[in-house]
Amino acid sequence: MRERSPGLDIVVTSLASDAHTWNLVYLQLVLEELGHRVVNLGACVPDELLVAECVRHSPDLVVVSSVNGHGFHDGARVVTTLRARPELAGTSVVIGGKLGTGGVDGARDRAARLVAAGYDAVFEDGTGMAAFRTFLARLQAGVRV
Repeated sequence: MRERSPGLDIVVTSLASDAHTWNLVYLQLVLEELGHRVVNLGACVPDELLVAECVRHSPDLVVVSSVNGHGFHDGARVVTTLRARPELAGTSVVIGGKLGTGGVDGARDRAARLVAAGYDAVFEDGTGMAAFRTFLARLQAGVRV
């Protein structure tokens, strides 16, 4: 049996309405560089496919990325669907990117509402990667965030 690296098993995905891919490839490369194992589901992922793949892979973390500005509405629906599955109820799930079309206005409210919907963390566009890397390090260390 091959020894596993200490990294996390991570599913990276977009939302059903988001056709962007460069963000997903970037996230995959960053995560792999940090020693994590990544399954990249790609763009325009239907909710049912995301849930099925998460059940199949049983990841430590699901990273939802949005670029089209509909991340808030679509993301709230997706996390509710993920959390409804008993086998995914305890899985860490984060969302990031362009989550609204109004710019930074309302970002704090969007983040609070997404956390209330079930996300463990929200990384709004423009906040940089430092907070995300800190989240990953804490999760990898076994600290539930």
